Amino acid sequence: MTRIELLGVPVDICKPEELSDEIMRILEKPGHKQIVFLTVWDLLKARNRKKKLGDALRQADLVIPVSKSILKGAKFLKLQVPVRYNPFNAVIQILNTLDQHYKSLYLLGGRKKTVQTAERNVRDTFHSLRIVGRYVGYFPKSSEEDVIQAIYKASPSLVIVGDGIKEKNLWSYNRREKFSSSIFLYYRDCLGIFAGRIHRVSEKTFDSGKEIWSEIAHSPLKIFLVFPYIHYKILLMFYRLFRKNGMPKEEKGIYHVESLENNS
Repeated sequence: MTRIELLGVPVDICKPEELSDEIMRILEKPGHKQIVFLTVWDLLKARNRKKKLGDALRQADLVIPVSKSILKGAKFLKLQVPVRYNPFNAVIQILNTLDQHYKSLYLLGGRKKTVQTAERNVRDTFHSLRIVGRYVGYFPKSSEEDVIQAIYKASPSLVIVGDGIKEKNLWSYNRREKFSSSIFLYYRDCLGIFAGRIHRVSEKTFDSGKEIWSEIAHSPLKIFLVFPYIHYKILLMFYRLFRKNGMPKEEKGIYHVESLENNS
């Protein structure tokens, strides 16, 4: 698998036909593992060296871009252009892979009725996939150790982390030493979509890169995301004009994930 760096943030290039093999490769690795759906907003946050998100992305096993702006940015900087995934379609492909190999799943997040309905619908769809546990989101700090122990003992192949987990992608990363196995994947709307409580963005809207307008319709304050987006455009222009020849090799070029693992 190929990994590039866009504005100093890692982005993986994984073709859809290679995703299943990549999932099984990741599963074979020991310890905590993580897949990240990378938005352009997360990319901007990850550039802040005071935040852990950048470290989490660099240590993630698979960083999948879901924003069209990331692809445009890579093309503008003349980097190899990654493949963009619809998060829900990617989850379905991942679950299909696990189902075919008789693997297991743990659901974390959502309200009680949501996670119960999501579990039932997943069981009805993926007959060979074992759901080995679930825990609602929005739980108090006092319950956290119970959640961690439940996941540790169940040792699922995949943990889907949904809404109600404040730290989002950082929840499992910040507790990675407490997990001996499992892939963790944060996708806020996943359980709500499985439960039929959230309507996912249409393929046409997603393919056109206009899904942000659906988010703004539900949360008008997101219109102010235009300012970080302008900042993103300025950063791309800066890198194009001033960093092209002076960038460190790992920022400028392309490297393979396997080589990083061999050197770590």
